[in-house]
Amino acid sequence: MLDKKIKQDFPILFQEVNDEPLVYLDSAATSQKPKQVIDSLVHYYEHDNANVHRGVHTLADRATTKYEASREKVRAFIGAKSTKEVLFTRGTTTGLNWLSRSFGDSVVNSGDEILISHMEHHSNVVTWQELAKRQDAKLVYVDLTSEGEIDMDDFKRKINERTKIVSIAHASNVLGVTNPIKEMATLAHNVGAYLIVDGAQSVPHMPVDVVDLDADFYVFSGHKMCGPTGIGVLYGKQQLLEEMEPVEYGGEMIDFVYHDHSTWTELPWKFEAGTPNIAGAIALGSAIDYLTEIGMANIHQHEQELVDYVLPKLEAIEGLTIYGPKDPKKHSGVIAFNLDGIHPHDTATALDMEGIAVRAGHHCAQPLLSYLELHATARASFYFYNTKEDADRLVEAIIATKEFFTDGFI
Repeated sequence: MLDKKIKQDFPILFQEVNDEPLVYLDSAATSQKPKQVIDSLVHYYEHDNANVHRGVHTLADRATTKYEASREKVRAFIGAKSTKEVLFTRGTTTGLNWLSRSFGDSVVNSGDEILISHMEHHSNVVTWQELAKRQDAKLVYVDLTSEGEIDMDDFKRKINERTKIVSIAHASNVLGVTNPIKEMATLAHNVGAYLIVDGAQSVPHMPVDVVDLDADFYVFSGHKMCGPTGIGVLYGKQQLLEEMEPVEYGGEMIDFVYHDHSTWTELPWKFEAGTPNIAGAIALGSAIDYLTEIGMANIHQHEQELVDYVLPKLEAIEGLTIYGPKDPKKHSGVIAFNLDGIHPHDTATALDMEGIAVRAGHHCAQPLLSYLELHATARASFYFYNTKEDADRLVEAIIATKEFFTDGFI
């Protein structure tokens, strides 16, 4: 386990909610931010605030230098070959929309197929639904196994020469499974398809090397990995990004503007029209510094040890159903569950009364819940700042919630 003192870097965690010490178990929705990242944001606005790539004065130079230094930190963090392959976006959703609008429209034609799975987050569903409608293509879903993993036999049956894009989550935001991206990349490339990976729930929690995975594109958000909201990353292989057209137009992404046409500047800036989220990008770099110092392998191991500890305790609660693999080694820190006869919103509200923050609802994955024949679940999601004591508080509060709805008292 990581040193419990890490929690002290997160000032928000030291407060009471409903007269109880806060236990934050909603990091799959957004993580908390360490003081180092918060300080980075404040320092930028107090000392360096200026626009990037425009001015020659000292503040503009400092802002530009830090903005591009952050891009290099992202490159190293995910193992990309060049900063030309790292585009700053507003988040995972923006990255997927850019890919659908630009790359998708250029490679998908009438009769082609787009392969996704039933476990995808809405932004990795709707974007491809819309592309399929625009191009008269077919959206094909890969089935899941009884434990919520991708059914690779079904994947192999459904991928074929008509498949042009495969877009899959690296890790599920509901089922707690991690998908075999490297194997999927090989299968996709064997039929001439491109692999897009939604890394929103993986990059914050495990080492990721986009070259080793052989993903053609990889998208993720800063706010789920200790960074601020409104900043994310689209990684793409340089040759593919060179061939893509930008989807937003304006200042900074142009080379020359004539009266009747314009030309675009080089990567990565041809996709970053207008004034970017400068403070967010710099603070994302600070978040990467912070995570790197702890070590992503250590973070992954810590979360795995928490799951090893808490999953059997949750499984032992009569009337509690957990979704996803039963084997803790196959389960990430995302644990979705339901208590028999209790609506998950009521469960989450009862847990909140005990100071425990979990999410309840469809988790922006309505097709998955429909596939599982569910309307909603509660979801506890652990991160490296959580402890075994947090896990114990969750288990005790769930038992108390069950007793309250059964007997009318806690």
